[in-house]
Amino acid sequence: MQKKLLYAVLVSLVSCTSNTVKTKKDTITNNAQFDAFKNRFVSALWKANPQWATSQGFHDYDSVLIIPNVTSRVADLAFNNSYLDSLNQLDINQLDQNNATDFALIQNQLKQSVWSITEYKAHEWNPSNYNIGGTVAEILNNKNAALTMKVANVNGLLRNINNYYNAAKQNITTPTLEHTDLAIQQLQGTVSYLETSAKDSIIAVKGNLLILKNALDATNNFIDFLQGKKTEMQKNNVAFKNFRIGKDLFFAKFKYEIQAQSTAEQIYKRALKRKEELNTEMATLAAHWWKNKNAKVPLPANKKEMVREAIATISKTHVSRQNFQTEIEREIPLLTAFVKQKNLIYMDPAKPLVVRKEPEWMAGVAGASISAPGPYDKNGNTYYNVGSLAAYSPEEAESYLREYNQYTLQILNIHEAIPGHYAQLVYANQSPSIIKAILGNGAMIEGWAVYTERMMMEEGWAKNTVINGTVQEDEMWLMYYKWHLRVVCNTILDYNTHVNNWTKAQALNLLMNEAYQEKAEAEGKWRRATLTQVQLCSYFTGYSEIYDLRQTLKTKQQANFNLKEFHEKLLSFGSAPIKFIAPIMSK
Repeated sequence: MQKKLLYAVLVSLVSCTSNTVKTKKDTITNNAQFDAFKNRFVSALWKANPQWATSQGFHDYDSVLIIPNVTSRVADLAFNNSYLDSLNQLDINQLDQNNATDFALIQNQLKQSVWSITEYKAHEWNPSNYNIGGTVAEILNNKNAALTMKVANVNGLLRNINNYYNAAKQNITTPTLEHTDLAIQQLQGTVSYLETSAKDSIIAVKGNLLILKNALDATNNFIDFLQGKKTEMQKNNVAFKNFRIGKDLFFAKFKYEIQAQSTAEQIYKRALKRKEELNTEMATLAAHWWKNKNAKVPLPANKKEMVREAIATISKTHVSRQNFQTEIEREIPLLTAFVKQKNLIYMDPAKPLVVRKEPEWMAGVAGASISAPGPYDKNGNTYYNVGSLAAYSPEEAESYLREYNQYTLQILNIHEAIPGHYAQLVYANQSPSIIKAILGNGAMIEGWAVYTERMMMEEGWAKNTVINGTVQEDEMWLMYYKWHLRVVCNTILDYNTHVNNWTKAQALNLLMNEAYQEKAEAEGKWRRATLTQVQLCSYFTGYSEIYDLRQTLKTKQQANFNLKEFHEKLLSFGSAPIKFIAPIMSK
């Protein structure tokens, strides 16, 4: 009996060892197969989407312009379904963590693309999707190619411009008024760009100005078409498509774009709760400020009025409209020095950040933004785009500057630049996974920028705020909370606008009366809610997930927790969704 038992144990051990070896071999084989799949997928993706490739710094197809017609949409569907079928031949459970995440990102991208064509159908109602201005600029801004080659690629791209806009006209069957107006505004910006900077580049190498003239004519003709369609619909009382996409599309878009651990409804409810917490925190701060800095003025009995009046008084400290961009440029080195002094994250001094006036073709959505080089152009400039105040009336400019006052302007610079978007996107380009770089998750990107605002305040940035020779710590914290309340209300606004059919009046009431925003900011945010969907949820969603992860790790690691290591480890995953990063970092 003992010999039989020993034999059985030995057989079992040999069997287990064999299975372990087999599993390891299977994992290696599956990873190798998936790596080969990724290479094929990325190559095919750029060939099918040349303008996207250009934006990522991949310039092999710069001269190719896909005509956005039924044929190309059928080809897109075939491409996505074919690669989904190929994915299904692979076992995600036999992939390592890095590849398992890439698998999920590719699968999500392919499914979202199918959904976009078959369900979302923005090609039918969003005319602003049809604009080649940004692509032309990306081609001409490529530092790694000779100007002659860049101009040749632009000429190749523009040769098909008539077919491109003719297809766009056929597609736009049910436009929204809001996206039609945006398209007209941005296309006019493209015309201005083609007539100036692009033209200068073409002249410099004696390029074909006839092609440029044809492109200008085609773009102006498309503008005329949109203006004519708008006028005709208004004249005949034909209803424009409602810009609100509704609950079902909103929930689906949230799932594909945000890729959060929570649903849209769960994030919305969390935002409502956080809004109430912030109201309490702001009342406490405002009372403290009132006692120390405004003691001669009677304290309002109503807490909201107390907060509102404190914010209104503090907001009067702002730069002039002429110095708005100059002040941003002045603050960037100060933020960089603070990050270095506090040892918060490594900042590569070789990666340039350039503050510039927002290009014309980008106007009309956000007042400030970052344009980062793609993973194929890692040493390219990162641009901090600053919206112009030139078109604002004196009253509008004053309202805007009170919103972006001397305090909140610092938070804006933390968010957009140091150590926010600029730092995260530099790290994303260093990720060994090209998939995580090109299929970046918006909630991770925006969440990191929002997280850094709070992190910098926690690390003592407010103590550095000296205005007129006085430390303005209370003011800085109160304005931070006001700014953070805006992030929270972005989610509330986005959700209610598209799911609960909020009106402009309801939106402005939330933003101005409950979030203490200036009218210019509130009007701009409402406009943004009419032009985008789900994106405004990405800030609070991503921030919540990153902050939760940090707090979990701090509790778990206790004295061994290192903030710099946490930041650099988090960013090493590129722009992957936090729901994929958190389990790996929590091990």
